[in-house]
Amino acid sequence: MKLDPRHLEMLFAIVDRGGLTEGAELLGKSQPSLSRSLAMLEERVGAPLFEPGRRPLQPTELGLALAEEGRKVFLAVRRSGAVLEQFQRGKSGAVRVAGTPVFLDGVISPMIAEFQMGYPDVRIDQSYGYPGDLMPKLKEGTLDLAILPMRQASIPEGFSFDQILPGRNVIACRAGHPLVRRGAVKLPEIAQYSWIAPPADSPLYHDLRAVLEGIGVKDFKVSFSGGSLSAVVSILTGSDALTVLPFSVVFMMRRQKSISALPVRIGDPDRHLGILRYETQPMRPSVKRFAGYIRSEFKTLSASITRVGQDAVWRP
Repeated sequence: MKLDPRHLEMLFAIVDRGGLTEGAELLGKSQPSLSRSLAMLEERVGAPLFEPGRRPLQPTELGLALAEEGRKVFLAVRRSGAVLEQFQRGKSGAVRVAGTPVFLDGVISPMIAEFQMGYPDVRIDQSYGYPGDLMPKLKEGTLDLAILPMRQASIPEGFSFDQILPGRNVIACRAGHPLVRRGAVKLPEIAQYSWIAPPADSPLYHDLRAVLEGIGVKDFKVSFSGGSLSAVVSILTGSDALTVLPFSVVFMMRRQKSISALPVRIGDPDRHLGILRYETQPMRPSVKRFAGYIRSEFKTLSASITRVGQDAVWRP
């Protein structure tokens, strides 16, 4: 025999609160409607659920057993309501985000850690890639957001790109590098040192070549190439090699006092960091909350960079 879960919940409320009126208040219903539901349930089971003529109401053995099942229904309804509310407010769910390794590891990952301190029920699925790899995934719906440095003119139709930080690169080195101790740096002095090259298919590798050509370095020695940001930083801090990194990455690592930037102004890339998504793919509440959080964090980061000033990293 199948019983209506709502009737079981109603029975629990009456037993738990000790009366029809009190049970109705618990469920937010009227006393007459609860009385009718009780009568329907007793007719359905074919036995009384409360001792006849007893006041206050005294549940029968069957009434107590069914009320216990009703308690489970009552709690399940309340829990499911809380689950739904958490999801609708973006406090639970999942976010699938990807981007270039340098920005994700150097800038975004610390922000993700802070986000999850505030929203521990939101799962972040992070992966790496470049625009050519990630745009098909955004379009097919297997990826929610991509955080990438891109040119506004190169954004394909159907995609939206929300810029969160202007493009800016620096020549990075270890904190105690001879060129840093020297103060003023002449361009010919830079040519004496070897370079750490980002992966050949990365935008940062093309920035490195453009920077070197811009300062007149045509022949340069590469001592290390590829690898993760942590590998690049390990090589950088353990040698006198140089590399090109986004200013934001160097800025985020300033408290470690392990890497610095040469006081040499180099041309900024024509790409800017932003959040890329496919416009027709619906944004779940958790994705909206995460994207809003990232925008807010980058607004704060940008303000911090401006407040510290460029002279904290290089001199004109």
